[in-house]
Amino acid sequence: MKPPKQLLTIIAILPFFAGFSQSALNTSGQEAAPANTEYLPADSVTQKDITDIFPWNPDRKAFDKRKLPGNTYYSLVPYAGYTLSTGFAIDISSNVSFYTNPFRNENLSVIATDIGYDSKSQKVFLTRSEIWTAENNYKIVSDARWEKYPVNTYGLGTFTTFAQNNNLDFNYLRVYETVLKKIAPGYYAGIGYNLDYHYNISAGGNLDNPVSDFMKYGQTARSASSGVNFNFLFDNRKNPLNPLSGAYASVIYRQNLTFLGSDANWRSLQFDLRKYIKLSPQSNNVLAFWSMVTFTSGNAPYLDLPATGGDMYNNSGRGYAIGRYRGTNMLYLEAEYRFGITRNGLLGGVVFANGESFSEYHSNAFEMIAPAAGTGIRIKLNKHSNTNIGIDYGVGIMGSRGFFVNLGEVF
Repeated sequence: MKPPKQLLTIIAILPFFAGFSQSALNTSGQEAAPANTEYLPADSVTQKDITDIFPWNPDRKAFDKRKLPGNTYYSLVPYAGYTLSTGFAIDISSNVSFYTNPFRNENLSVIATDIGYDSKSQKVFLTRSEIWTAENNYKIVSDARWEKYPVNTYGLGTFTTFAQNNNLDFNYLRVYETVLKKIAPGYYAGIGYNLDYHYNISAGGNLDNPVSDFMKYGQTARSASSGVNFNFLFDNRKNPLNPLSGAYASVIYRQNLTFLGSDANWRSLQFDLRKYIKLSPQSNNVLAFWSMVTFTSGNAPYLDLPATGGDMYNNSGRGYAIGRYRGTNMLYLEAEYRFGITRNGLLGGVVFANGESFSEYHSNAFEMIAPAAGTGIRIKLNKHSNTNIGIDYGVGIMGSRGFFVNLGEVF
């Protein structure tokens, strides 16, 4: 299918989003406290979202009577279309964003869920959340998912080609829970538990060679990684769905332990750094940077190694399908310029570029960078939580290219 038709498939269902973009009423009988306005525009132009363009929401009049939005915002996107990672897909993505107390003196909390089925026979159910308590004293991070996930893999390192395609089929259960405590304004430390369990693993073998990297690395029918993580975080963003300023820096050390059910005692260290620069007080145009570095040591299972799209929201490496590159260690860098198209905030755009490198098998050295770049549009789904629908087109090397759809910004 040609790209224009793919894009039309996505855009054709946008009117149906209007009924699902809502702001919950404050039912206390008192006027709500002033909202955290970090994400609001600097000029006086009234913001618009899809609900304003397609005003058949049955509760719209009640919402319009409010001078201020409530503390809870809902966004739901039924999606039918095509992306590079899924092929043709039917998917329902949603998020609930909220303040945990009526004074709104903490960051916006988010609970996101996704249910999907696609032409690659991938079945996905997941829920991810980042919840802030009053005055940002605690942050609770959860990531739970079950997947039936046939996927193309290409071996280890960045020199791999499409001819090395080895189709893996597996079921996947993930349970990640972390609690962080504020130790100073913007700084947090915490501990958590991580479980990655892959089962019913089967491999089709390489197209160009009967011995795949998966077989060389140690093919198994199941794998389990179970352990604790220690997390240090700096985060002064107000709205993780669409940051306009601030920074995010996370350092996570994970120790997997056999006595907790892990197949091996192995460890990983991940750095995740993000910076947002608002370019003008008169607009919400933002220059954003994202860098990730991951190192592993010990006998980590093949499917738990760092990979393209292996971050919490599976967003890294636009221009390549999830799992396109994999290795024992990873370097990643991305830059994105986000800009408004309409002054009312309904439409926006982005241009982005990224590069990723994975250590080569055996040598464990970084020898090649896989670059990608692209552009996309942003459509305001919920103006109160500043939630956008992102539709991007990315181009990588070796003919890799395709669409990527996201609820909220990529990072």
